[in-house]
Amino acid sequence: MMDLRGRRVTVVGLARSGAAAAELLIREQAIVSVTDRKPEAELLEWTARFAPGAVRWFLRGHPDEAFRGAELIVLSPGVPATIAPLVEARSRGVPIWSEIELAARHLRVPMVAITGSNGKSTTTALVGAMFREAGRRTFVGGNFGVPLSEATKPGSAWGEVVVEVSSFQLETVHTFRPSVAVLLNVTPDHLDRYPDLAAYAAAKFRIFEQQGVEDAAVLNADDPVCGDPALVSALRARRIEFSRLKPPCGDGVWVDGGTMVYRLGEERGDICAVARIRIGGVHNLENALAASAVALLRGVEPPIIARALAEFQGLEHRLEFVRELRGVTYINDSKGTNVGAVQKSLEGFSRPVILIAGGVDKGADFAALRPVVLRRVKKAILIGQARPQLHRALDGVTTIAEANGLAEAVRVATESAMPGDVVLLSPACASFDLFQNFEDRGNQFKAMVKGLS
Repeated sequence: MMDLRGRRVTVVGLARSGAAAAELLIREQAIVSVTDRKPEAELLEWTARFAPGAVRWFLRGHPDEAFRGAELIVLSPGVPATIAPLVEARSRGVPIWSEIELAARHLRVPMVAITGSNGKSTTTALVGAMFREAGRRTFVGGNFGVPLSEATKPGSAWGEVVVEVSSFQLETVHTFRPSVAVLLNVTPDHLDRYPDLAAYAAAKFRIFEQQGVEDAAVLNADDPVCGDPALVSALRARRIEFSRLKPPCGDGVWVDGGTMVYRLGEERGDICAVARIRIGGVHNLENALAASAVALLRGVEPPIIARALAEFQGLEHRLEFVRELRGVTYINDSKGTNVGAVQKSLEGFSRPVILIAGGVDKGADFAALRPVVLRRVKKAILIGQARPQLHRALDGVTTIAEANGLAEAVRVATESAMPGDVVLLSPACASFDLFQNFEDRGNQFKAMVKGLS
């Protein structure tokens, strides 16, 4: 752990994780500067948390003065590590840490870390629910919800720490070492930030980089990237696999005849029937398998895991039931921000789907949606900047309509739907063309649907 007393530290990017990092640094008696591109008027929610003079503020940009004399830089996940001030600081040998790297250095509790293109938040919350069902005082956060730095506050006495981590956060870790690390899947995403899928996958695999033989690496046996020999060969941790399709070669958790089962060394047994899992969809079955593997590794008994699976209701904006109206079911899957997420969501429906999709293209290949859209989608209603790309990609496999916004899309979907249909908002895109974030998009969808007469 670096002694931060009197050290000059610059936090780049404020908001939730930047504010939590700055608070941790102040507790450690560092000299803290914070820089953000936004003006103060847009950051009052965060700046108001600090006493006058506690922080040097550099807002409306990242001026050289914010980095002058810095002995450490802490980077928020939304800020690319390639911006000019960071490149220059790195050339001078200034260490650059993500917020999770900073926080992890101040934790003395075994940590579970979970990453993947899809399902991170649900699996993180589900592992937390299993630990709490077992009576353990559990911190759940990271990229999802509460920043990891919050877990380091004085008086905290966590029995378990479960943290969701993104590829952006993993780009700038150095000593980050989870006792159990999980990689759920790797599908094309954030290709507006990474040059190709290989670079994106390499960032995800950094979650295992510091693990040793006494740690555990949990991977999806059904995902080809998770099994890439070139990436897996570097693992030093004990390898545990999960699969909804087949038994793993070694230790793991899988589905056998409608039952979740496990094998860990000499220990084998049943967890529960798949039908007991409260959250639906094939991707949530994978999330449940991964979470169960983590809980077993941390000593939670199968009956406790089964109870948590039966009670866990899922998270907002992830295949969230909104309402049923005149026999039509409306589902909010606004967190479906990439092609892989939408593929898994659509695979979970046996009823005809009217799909609302579109937003900001992140460089994905929308043509990968064609097979599942052909099987599941009776009509696609496209919104946002990516309408032309989606239209070209889906042309010929389903009926397509374009709408000028979400309200028009909901109206067209409602007029098109028949009893027994599902209207699904699952955009395959980022939200920033029309909305503040995916939560805003999902909340607006829910309000529109609940307002239907």
